[in-house]
Amino acid sequence: MAENDYDAFAAAYDADNEVNAWNAYYERPAILALVGEAAGLSVLDAGCGGGAHAAALLERGAVVTGIDASAGMLDIARRRLEGRARLLPADLNEALPFADQAFDLILASLVMHYLPDWSRPLSEFNRLLPEGGRLVFSTHHPFMDHASTGRDNYFETYSFDETWQRGGKDIAMRFWHRPLHAMFAALKSAGFQIDIVSEPQPDPRARTLFPQAYQSLTTKPRFLFFSVVKLDEGCWRWVS
Repeated sequence: MAENDYDAFAAAYDADNEVNAWNAYYERPAILALVGEAAGLSVLDAGCGGGAHAAALLERGAVVTGIDASAGMLDIARRRLEGRARLLPADLNEALPFADQAFDLILASLVMHYLPDWSRPLSEFNRLLPEGGRLVFSTHHPFMDHASTGRDNYFETYSFDETWQRGGKDIAMRFWHRPLHAMFAALKSAGFQIDIVSEPQPDPRARTLFPQAYQSLTTKPRFLFFSVVKLDEGCWRWVS
């Protein structure tokens, strides 16, 4: 099986994502807290998966467009959202099919660590936002990544592989580690100013529901969350 073939296990992945400690009681509440008020905002959910974040954004009154590279995940999102959001196939390594400044806010949940190079997606995100528009995203914490791979050099940007088990299948996954300074440099180079960097705690309910996961999430880095703002183009080109 090819790496990151979400079409091969879309239903099993989405079912697990709905209820597990890492997504339902940690990542999702944390990133939605960073988003804050969304009523009336035009939001791009970049890497929307099965639509869990999009559903929450719609409940907050946002106008949502979701994109994902997996047709299987988009099918699940379509069934969940029942026409309430525009959903399109798109690859974050390529140009995105939207006009300049089409969105007020972009959310990218746990997708950036699949990308070997951040320059193209961040450039596209910048293009799609007005001055002052926000990008809110989560990604693997680089301290977690590096500790789990056994690699010698934290300061490299490198790929590493994992095997997930979903729906009784072994699933080949490939991710990209990049050191913290490389994340900050990529954001600056793309014209974003960092507003918030967050290493949140899980939903307190996880303590009872998932005691082992709760212990891990409250004592070890897992995901890293950013809220960044598009700068005036003349300003960021001058300082970059």
